Amino acid sequence: MIKDNQKAFNRLHIVADAWFILLAYFVAYMLRFSWLDMEKKGDYTLEIYARFLIILLPVYLLIYWLCGLYAPKRGRGLQWELWLVLKANIISGVGFIALLFLCKMDISRYFLAFFYSANVILEGAFRICLRKILEHIRRKGKNLKHILIVGYSRAAEAYVDRILANPQWGYYIHGILDDKMAVGTRYKKVEVIGTMDELSSYLSEKNYDEIAITLAIEEYAKLEKLVSQCEYSGVHTKFIPDYNHIIPTVPYIEDLEGLPVINIRKVPLSNVVNRVIKRSMDIVGAFTCLLVFSVPMLIVAFIIKLTSKGPVIFSQVRVGLHNREFKMYKFRSMVVQDAAREAGAWTTKNDSRVTGIGKIIRKTSIDELPQLFNVLKGDMSLIGPRPERPKFVEKFREEIPRYMIKHQVRPGMTGWAQVNGYRGDTSIRKRIEYDVHYIENWTLGLDIKILFLTVFKGFINKNAY
Repeated sequence: MIKDNQKAFNRLHIVADAWFILLAYFVAYMLRFSWLDMEKKGDYTLEIYARFLIILLPVYLLIYWLCGLYAPKRGRGLQWELWLVLKANIISGVGFIALLFLCKMDISRYFLAFFYSANVILEGAFRICLRKILEHIRRKGKNLKHILIVGYSRAAEAYVDRILANPQWGYYIHGILDDKMAVGTRYKKVEVIGTMDELSSYLSEKNYDEIAITLAIEEYAKLEKLVSQCEYSGVHTKFIPDYNHIIPTVPYIEDLEGLPVINIRKVPLSNVVNRVIKRSMDIVGAFTCLLVFSVPMLIVAFIIKLTSKGPVIFSQVRVGLHNREFKMYKFRSMVVQDAAREAGAWTTKNDSRVTGIGKIIRKTSIDELPQLFNVLKGDMSLIGPRPERPKFVEKFREEIPRYMIKHQVRPGMTGWAQVNGYRGDTSIRKRIEYDVHYIENWTLGLDIKILFLTVFKGFINKNAY
């Protein structure tokens, strides 16, 4: 029933999207040309413009489909769907403009801007309203997906927690089948209703939309039999693995000539194309920043030289990509000291080693600007986990799980942890959590977001002493 509903829903969704594209097209035309007389419009008549829809409309709907806008929305957030709408419109827009250029066809640039803006707004508003309607219907007990859980484990509890916390997804759990827990045992609102040996009878007697297999890891020998029973009945089956306590991350599966291989950690920057994109952004960004900040950097260098003895630039060994050591540059903000004393401890509040100008440039992060040369050299990136000294790396790797994961990418001048307030004398554990999140969820959009956050709230560091 759910499958049939989903097919009908998708057909209606496609028809609705087609109407919204047409409406956005008409609105854009009216915004651009309604104040002109027909004589002045010349080749810009609505009839002429409407001909472009012969290509535009089917291509738009195809790209919507390829971007996943017609995939089931259960378990997906609104922010995710709105991003897909924007992504699909960017791809369609760039493709349509390229086609017009290749075919040497003339069309108003203002019209295109109005059309893409109107379409994103209309499609976004439509999807927000549609979600609200579906949420209301599902909270009333309609349009539900009926689920039976097989196996009581930590994975089962986590699965139940998420479903109960999101009633708008429209999942209804009928119960759990398990061999260890007594019938009648409850986890929150969900009850153990039988054993795994009874799965076949439950499948034949009830019309479930989905079976969720959540075996404890020590029971995986039963998995093949359970999957066979589910496949025999034709019901859609999901497997929720019980390995979060072993692999605390989001793994991904690759196909090795038919053999599924689970990669314990997804690192988008292991992809060559992603690395090239990020490195290109680093080079362009570093050159741009050096041009913008060249005069302030020269002024700071002059003041440092004038007010204290020693070099203007201070270099310190840090650990970077693939655990390789490199020299990281900074404007010198402390008095010159022997290497043993300098490497022995963190900088503390009211530290006597910090110079007058040093307090200012540390507080405002100006002391970090010479790291732009590290970025150009390839030792660092504009965005990434902050690098640490070898002594502290050895200390933290023993104390903090997953600490060394940060070295799977280039260290950065700023990062996700820093723009979220974890700079200077703050929790290393929380910093690593944010660093790992960045590594596993890297996108160019996330890098741009971090850059903006750095500009607006990341320069002044209240934890810098």
